[in-house]
Amino acid sequence: MTETPMQLMALPFPTIDPVAIGIGPVEIRWYGLAYLAGLIIGWLYMRALARNTAIWGGQSPIRPDKVDDFLIWGTIGVIVGGRLGFVLFYEPGYFLQHPLEIFAVWGGGMAFHGGLLGVGVATYIFARRNNIPVLSVMDLAAAATPFGLFFGRIANFINGEIYGRLTDVPWAVEFPARVLAEGHAVGPRHPTQIYEAILEGIVLFVALRYLTHGRGALKRPGVVVGAFLMIYGAARIFVEFFKEWDYGQFFTTAYWSTGMVYSLPMIALGLYLYARAQRKTWLATQ
Repeated sequence: MTETPMQLMALPFPTIDPVAIGIGPVEIRWYGLAYLAGLIIGWLYMRALARNTAIWGGQSPIRPDKVDDFLIWGTIGVIVGGRLGFVLFYEPGYFLQHPLEIFAVWGGGMAFHGGLLGVGVATYIFARRNNIPVLSVMDLAAAATPFGLFFGRIANFINGEIYGRLTDVPWAVEFPARVLAEGHAVGPRHPTQIYEAILEGIVLFVALRYLTHGRGALKRPGVVVGAFLMIYGAARIFVEFFKEWDYGQFFTTAYWSTGMVYSLPMIALGLYLYARAQRKTWLATQ
């Protein structure tokens, strides 16, 4: 069979075993390692921010040892919220028929929007229990989140999931196994996992780093988390245009995807928090 120009330009999907380490019946998957790396690096970054008095304009409202305690709360929020978000927001029908697979997190299937809600609830409870300003803790968590997003999207790529639409761009990648299993046409596709790793991981980190270290944003609680929500939401909506949409999901139509719908409230909340923080700063100077 003669290959089309689209097929000739496709990059083969790299052969990467989703199991990173296997010792007998024990398997450690890249997906789990990605979450672990994101949590550990994010935790270390939060500690570094909490120790840096210059970016707070004085003593940080959260001590580095309290960041250690928050790691447990944040981890639970990410895992529980992310998995329940995927189950309830994206595939409720499937998991209603296969309830035991809800616990099979090692095979992928975590929703960022659910994880965000989970971390938000965990952060609120943690901050109130420890008498720490809620928005300051959220600012710290937001500043560190791009690490987890970056590694999580790389794990999505390794798993061959959340791939893009057919395309003829020179960096297109084929995802034959996953595409066939999900009933889509085999061919070169946008590597949307890499797009998101760049935008949600690298670009978002640089933007937030500029705010924390270049604009003194941590002195104005709510600015960093507000900017995070706006930038992530905009980046997610942008990349959704290149993804292969699942029309079985509740909000997905011919014009928008479920991921877009869930990102709009994020942008609205981010805009509110950002504007609120800026207004409070302006009023304090009057």
